[in-house]
Amino acid sequence: MSLGFGHIARIGHLYPSGGLCDFEIQLMAPSGVQFITTRLPFSSTSLESDKELIENVEYHSKLLATADVALIAMNCTAASMAVGAQSINQRISSATDRPSVTTTDAILAALAAVPARRVALMTPYPKEVVDMEIKFLNENGIEVVSQLSYPCTTPVQQGSYSASHWAQLSQQLDTSNADVLLISCAGIQISSVIKEMERMGKPVITSNQALLWHCLRLLNIEQRPIGFGRLLEGAYD
Repeated sequence: MSLGFGHIARIGHLYPSGGLCDFEIQLMAPSGVQFITTRLPFSSTSLESDKELIENVEYHSKLLATADVALIAMNCTAASMAVGAQSINQRISSATDRPSVTTTDAILAALAAVPARRVALMTPYPKEVVDMEIKFLNENGIEVVSQLSYPCTTPVQQGSYSASHWAQLSQQLDTSNADVLLISCAGIQISSVIKEMERMGKPVITSNQALLWHCLRLLNIEQRPIGFGRLLEGAYD
């Protein structure tokens, strides 16, 4: 009997509605691991929109649960930092009786695994979101030693730039005093250049990469994809 696409695991994927890069996490996933996406209303990049994203998260999570997923991953970095990962996970798990994880959980776990306490931060966020994220990281023992943002006003704009755009932009960021380069946002194309960027000498952690890595660990999946950076290749497991 041949096995279906998600024969190792099906993972529910809650993703911003205006985002264009939900394909990235599936692109990096090992064969047999399937991400099933339901979208959360989100059309502009602001703290207000981040907080509104999860207003009806229970309803959207229940839709995913009908696909008999093993885990539900809420994938929006800024929103999960602004609202609070613990609160989001509790709401999803209570509504679905499924374990839940957010991008914030994944990033903090990845930084701990490296380990990294000083980061160079790159984002496509406006200043209010960058300031929130820096404050959040500081409160969790992570010092942002340098940062560079390329502010986008919508998730569509974020996702429209090529991966090479972000790779070139990162060369303007001073990473000399950082343990890692942290690229925060699940809505940008970046997976294809992670390995190239690591040739500059620093580990690279991105939102989609970290979330996939964390999901694989939570589900005890041993397969590790090659070509998407040291984290996913198991260097810090």
